[in-house]
Amino acid sequence: MLSLNARVLIAATAILAAFFGLAGFTLDRSYRLSSEEALIKRLEVQVYALIALAAIDDAGNVYMPDAYSETSFLNYSPDTYARITDPDGHIVWSSPTPVGVNIPYKVRLTRNEIQFSYAKIKKDFSVAIYSHGIAWHDQADKVYTFSVAEKLDDFSKQVNQYSRNLWVLLAGVALLLLVVQSAILRWGLAPLGRASGELIAIEAGRKLRLSEDYPGELRGLTDNVNALLSHQQDHLERYRHTLGDLAHSLKTPLAVLQSTLDEKTIDSSSAKVIQEQLDRITQITEYQLQRAATAGQSPLIAPVDIEQMLNKVVKSLSKVYVDKNVDVDIAIDKGIVFHGDEGDLMEVIGNLTDNAFKYCDHRVRIAAKMFAHDKKNISGLLFSVEDDGPGVPDEMVKHVVQRGVRVDQGISGHGIGLSVVQDIAQIYGGELNISCGTMGGATVSVWLPENH
Repeated sequence: MLSLNARVLIAATAILAAFFGLAGFTLDRSYRLSSEEALIKRLEVQVYALIALAAIDDAGNVYMPDAYSETSFLNYSPDTYARITDPDGHIVWSSPTPVGVNIPYKVRLTRNEIQFSYAKIKKDFSVAIYSHGIAWHDQADKVYTFSVAEKLDDFSKQVNQYSRNLWVLLAGVALLLLVVQSAILRWGLAPLGRASGELIAIEAGRKLRLSEDYPGELRGLTDNVNALLSHQQDHLERYRHTLGDLAHSLKTPLAVLQSTLDEKTIDSSSAKVIQEQLDRITQITEYQLQRAATAGQSPLIAPVDIEQMLNKVVKSLSKVYVDKNVDVDIAIDKGIVFHGDEGDLMEVIGNLTDNAFKYCDHRVRIAAKMFAHDKKNISGLLFSVEDDGPGVPDEMVKHVVQRGVRVDQGISGHGIGLSVVQDIAQIYGGELNISCGTMGGATVSVWLPENH
């Protein structure tokens, strides 16, 4: 989607182009019309001068005195020509014209009739022709046509030069206005850009809140975002404190019940029932606490370094299972991070890695990379753990992700680890897969999309 700056600039460009285009067309046409009017006036004056120089003989016929018969018309520019024709269209007098040029003067005009026209005689020879029908008062039936023609080189050059200068000037002014408007827009929209940068910094964990020095038009938005951030953080902290208090509250009665069993003051059948209920309470408590603590994705959570967290988990588990002397092979893409809650990632890495250490013989292989899902067409984090243990039978794959189900009942545990991991994967819109690995044991992989 186009940015606000781009949208306004495109709209402004379209408006300026339409305005200056219309203004340029209007000014250019007005100048051409005024130049043409000036040309007509100039030719009209020359026709009147031609009429003034003409003479009438005793028979009432118009003629041009010998003083002007062999010279260019009235010593005007050599690009000006003239002709006088009688009522029958015969030439009475004509000024010299270039060789091969036949100017189409008007003939047989009526009394006081005026005609103005353009004529293109050759590729590089065009003229404007002004003709006027004149009859003397005592010879009203004899109408002579006086015509003056002017070559259009200077006229066209002047009009075209004005047109070029006009459009260059308008284009320059429009460009200048666009540059100025762009600068004003960048200055006016700078607070939005700064807010976007601060949100990115919050997402990356470099800031906790938006700044408060925003214009009044944005203060409502920024204040609400800050309030949302504060509310989210307070709610998360309060929720986790509540869960912690719940866990601590349950520990005491569970411990009392356990100590009562240890004293062996009750019969064996009752003790068995109590023990079963204690195990069930402990199992439910751990499962619900871990499930409720799952935060899910949020665009305002700082990314978590996967390699750093994995190294801590492996180091701790290596101490717990030191008697196995587990050989751990880790393959992690450089700079890979997790955009989600750190506690959720710890649950995923901790549960899968602990299961691998618990069930392996001597080898564990861990991998983390960015992976594009074939069906969902979304890129995400793919975390997989493989061991060389007994693996998971095909008929058990669907059941081991259920709460309280374990593959090997002889190994300690509550059977809720994979169930918690699957819940986290579902909350993030991801997947949990269990398959047979290349080392003979199980391969458990979790795919979590970047954005859900």
